[in-house]
Amino acid sequence: MKKIIKILFLKILMLSCSTTEVKPPNVIIIISDDQGYADVGFHGSKEIFTPNIDRIAKNGVVFSEGYVSYAVCSPSRAGLITGRYQNRFGYTRNILLAPKDSLMGLPLSEQTLPDVLNNVNYKTKAIGKWHLGAHESLVPEKRGFDEFFGFIIGGHRYFPEDLTLNDLTEARKQMDGYITKIYDNGKRIETKKYLTEELSDNAVKFIQDNTENPFFLYLSYNAPHTPLQATKKDLERNMHIDIEKRRTYAAMVSSMDDGIGLILDKLDEKKLTDNTIVIFFSDNGGVEWYNFSDNGPLRGIKGDFFEGGIRVPFVMQWPNKIKAGTRYDKPIIALDIFQTVSVAASAEKYILNDIDGIDLLPYLNGQNSGSPHEYLFWKNPDKDIDVARDERYKYIRIKDDEFIFDLKNDISEEINIISSSKSIYQRLKSQFKEWEKDMIGPVFMDLGMGKEYNKINPDRWFNSSQEIQK
Repeated sequence: MKKIIKILFLKILMLSCSTTEVKPPNVIIIISDDQGYADVGFHGSKEIFTPNIDRIAKNGVVFSEGYVSYAVCSPSRAGLITGRYQNRFGYTRNILLAPKDSLMGLPLSEQTLPDVLNNVNYKTKAIGKWHLGAHESLVPEKRGFDEFFGFIIGGHRYFPEDLTLNDLTEARKQMDGYITKIYDNGKRIETKKYLTEELSDNAVKFIQDNTENPFFLYLSYNAPHTPLQATKKDLERNMHIDIEKRRTYAAMVSSMDDGIGLILDKLDEKKLTDNTIVIFFSDNGGVEWYNFSDNGPLRGIKGDFFEGGIRVPFVMQWPNKIKAGTRYDKPIIALDIFQTVSVAASAEKYILNDIDGIDLLPYLNGQNSGSPHEYLFWKNPDKDIDVARDERYKYIRIKDDEFIFDLKNDISEEINIISSSKSIYQRLKSQFKEWEKDMIGPVFMDLGMGKEYNKINPDRWFNSSQEIQK
């Protein structure tokens, strides 16, 4: 009898251990906005200090060739949240603020990452910049998130005294979205702190409130996107930078980095670090002339499809699965986050659409020594730009000009080797043409088409007859 009891006890113990081992990871995706490739410590910055973002790099993996799927904010986020090239569903433009237009944003046909995770009982929250649609059917709570704290449009002012509109019913022009009060789970609230600090505090509270169940936190900072606004304390610790606007930009990054530190500290405090996936990257490259970011050796800026527009600072940690101090030098893309997280959460069977991202973990832990992607692609139909790259070479066509760059030896894209690389050119162009067959053109107007949109949609704003639209 004692032997039987002992055997039963051992089986129960083994079952308990097994259950503990497969506990799904928490997931935190942190996005900065228009941050330069060189503006992080792990890429060698001696001017802008990011000790907490660097903690993620030290604790996990640096993707030296980490890409986003588009060179501007809104399409890049559409690719991330769906795991699909946004060109598949015609999302290749920055959206207009159109709170009455259900088609101005992420199509309802697209499944989001929180949609998938809801099937395996994750608690989900979006914080910060949404920029995937302002219509009531397109806001975060209708796209899979349990909670939302932030703002709907593509940018926002940072100081609470600037937020003079109660909500979007009072908006009469595009930039009015920058001065609406912050949205907190169905209501607008009065904030008291610098916006980056508000977002960080809310993220820390979400972690504090969800230590007992798996959670997905989507933290989308608007820093260091313009307007260039920083607190006195953050400016004072960046006085080593002579150029005023560059100093303000740096101060904005400092505040964001502080917030990331608070998040990492909370994970440590709650003993959640080892089983939490934390991913940080910028939504596109920096706009060097405008927000005074620095893309370092990369050619081009936000909006370009040279490396400066699409290759971004990109790091990830998951101590239970990824060896600290890893550097991964093959191309990956933000589309991969969808599949990586879905597999980690044992939720991949709930994915409805064909996605373009892949699970990165086998490549990071050595199970697969190949390249995650044979090819990556980009297409901007408005600017007439085509891009394809493999593990080494990149093809880019800008209207009538075509280039081949050897990125392993020419990260700055200075030497066009097209004349001596006919076979590479033909292969990459052919692969692009095949990929392009499944893509569609833009399905809504662009941010710069406001006047044209207003003519077609005279009722763009709530109570729009009361004011002239601008």
